[in-house]
Amino acid sequence: MNQDKKNAYIAASWKHKHAVELLTGELRDRGLEVNSFIEKEANFYVNDPLAIEMSFDKWVMSADGKECFEYDVNSAMSADLVIYLGPSGKDAWAEVGAAYARGVPIYALFAKGEDIGLMRRMVSHWFDDVWLLLFDIGLKFGQPKETTPTP
Repeated sequence: MNQDKKNAYIAASWKHKHAVELLTGELRDRGLEVNSFIEKEANFYVNDPLAIEMSFDKWVMSADGKECFEYDVNSAMSADLVIYLGPSGKDAWAEVGAAYARGVPIYALFAKGEDIGLMRRMVSHWFDDVWLLLFDIGLKFGQPKETTPTP
């Protein structure tokens, strides 16, 4: 990892795969390095046809599952910034908790259906607009982009 660049980790559910991929690209365009669980864990399914047939519980307890778990937790705890993409599940909130315990700032993108209680206080800043999130991240952690697409 380049020591001059800030490093981000996106804590999100696999159901947000495409959003994580797009957000990863936008963050990299702003000069951040991103440890992507999507990029890391996709290799296990693409390269191992047996993994497709394996039950999720069995995969979690496998060597591949352990490697992914360690990658996700270590990426969250060592990041300069964690971005929570909501609504996501228990694993994403566990990653947020690990990052929070290490003092990592946490930004979150709010979406309808977010079901978190008191632990929402771990988040440094909630955003309801992805472009405002990216603008703020560019200013504080990377390089702001001159133009922002409008929806």
